[in-house]
Amino acid sequence: MDIRNIAIIAHVDHGKTTLVDALLKQSADFKMKMDMPQELIMDSNELERERGITIFSKNAAVIYSGVKINIVDTPGHADFGGEVERIMRMVDGVLLLVDAKEGPMPQTKFVLKKAIEAGHRIVVVISKIDKPGARPEWALNATYDLFFDLGASEEQIEFPVVYASAVQGKAGLTKELSEMEDIRPIFEEIIKHIPAPVIDADAPLQMLTVNLAYDNYKGKIAVGRLYSGNLRKGMIIAHINRDGEIKKSQLTSIMTFNGLSRTEAEEIEAGDIAAIAGIPDITIGETITDPDNPRALPTIAIDEPTIKITIGVNTSPFRGKEGKLITSRNIKERLEKELETDVALSVAPTDQSDRWIVAGRGELHLSILIEKMRREGFELEVSKPQVIFKEESGKKMEPMELVSIEVPEEFSGAVIEMMGKRLGSMKNMAVDNGTVFMDFAIPTRGLIGMRNKFLTATKGTGIMNSIFLGHEEYKGDLPEAAHGSIVATEAGVTNNYGLVTAQGRGKLFLASGVPVYEGMVVGENARPEDIRVHVCRTRELTNFRAKNEGLQDQLETPVQMTLEGALDYIGDDELVEVTPESIRVRKLYLNENDRKRVQK
Repeated sequence: MDIRNIAIIAHVDHGKTTLVDALLKQSADFKMKMDMPQELIMDSNELERERGITIFSKNAAVIYSGVKINIVDTPGHADFGGEVERIMRMVDGVLLLVDAKEGPMPQTKFVLKKAIEAGHRIVVVISKIDKPGARPEWALNATYDLFFDLGASEEQIEFPVVYASAVQGKAGLTKELSEMEDIRPIFEEIIKHIPAPVIDADAPLQMLTVNLAYDNYKGKIAVGRLYSGNLRKGMIIAHINRDGEIKKSQLTSIMTFNGLSRTEAEEIEAGDIAAIAGIPDITIGETITDPDNPRALPTIAIDEPTIKITIGVNTSPFRGKEGKLITSRNIKERLEKELETDVALSVAPTDQSDRWIVAGRGELHLSILIEKMRREGFELEVSKPQVIFKEESGKKMEPMELVSIEVPEEFSGAVIEMMGKRLGSMKNMAVDNGTVFMDFAIPTRGLIGMRNKFLTATKGTGIMNSIFLGHEEYKGDLPEAAHGSIVATEAGVTNNYGLVTAQGRGKLFLASGVPVYEGMVVGENARPEDIRVHVCRTRELTNFRAKNEGLQDQLETPVQMTLEGALDYIGDDELVEVTPESIRVRKLYLNENDRKRVQK
């Protein structure tokens, strides 16, 4: 069968997953199941649906005019670059989506750079042309500029352009929406411009494992592209691991992709994307090859982690009340399982048996892992995120980010001041219709804890995105941004009388009627030092009536602490307690006397 292997890449929320759904629905053999959601088929993960982003790459396949098109939906966020880098090894071309109003954005730049480095042909889709304020000509010119900036070849720069409204399931070679009928022009441009897989007929069997899946009956399933040779059910193959060791195994199942599902096959030919079972110890980046003529494919190079946190067993007084998986063995097994499918993650032991250092590509990458574990029933304690430094030629090197900011003009001064305090240097600035666009190069450590402050300073109107620039020489110490916390002095249940006292000192994180324990952080102090408040204290009853008695003390609406918000907020002496039902901030040492003893 004639085959095309493509990846779809775009900035977060630029309609990538919606377009994949339209391609699936309008393909020759795809039938919608009754229990399948009518929208965003590819975003099958609960977290993805909530956040509106793609986190895990997925495979689908459609048939158009007798050509099988393997589609890989890839993450659009730089923190999930480990997924993106692997996908580039599995495809021969890329469908690049650019929002007709917003143009190419930072995450577009990150993923497109990976595709250009891989030498892929690219079909550009100017999406959302039905959006109010759409400016497709400007978006196309900005895309050309981006290709030049990223060092694309002449062949890559001469890309075909398709205009589309994915939500309406329409596309065309001109930007006139009224002339579009269906999504077919995209299929035709893929077949015309994306090359079929190049296959060496004399080469032995070679397949690179790019993704892993699990099946209750088949066990571990390896997904990857078959570069040469044929796969047959029950055949003996050689498995070459990352250390170069060769082991023989027998395939118990071989599968190909059909629509959104994997279907059993007797034989799969070179060029196709396959899924195989029968190798229990296989991991990402390893080669399946001919046992008589074993040849290893190059392993996948992955960018190093830039942020680390410590994850450990929950030690709070509320331990075990809300989660089922609370032991160190549970957590260790879950982290090891995550390592098998997430090559951008690293886990290292500490000198404590119930604590692990977990490193990833950014705060979002790590917070998604914690959120997944939380929903699975785990209870955890998480430390403040820290940047990973390294040494080159005797110099201290630190990770740098390129931050792109879009804010109303009235907030630009506050943002520039904020970035300056965090050692950010401006690289570009432009003003368009009252909106300011700015690019800053900033140390990664300068971004930790900044997102919430940025949203506060811009009153929720600012947009901030970042991509990894590389490592540069240490930029100097950051000014201490110390914060003070309001800490509960005793265990109990919060009530209005106790909280009103605490409210006078700063912002509260809790409402009335919430259980607390000693050492739990219940709010942020307006001053940089910690204060301890008895938030469970009740009013003493007397025989005397006071003036104004009976008037209800008014509590302000507390700040709802999310996981990302809590990780941004905590200091070096604080932890985030994560359970299936709650996100709590607590002191590392719950008892004040313990804290003073350690300080001495």
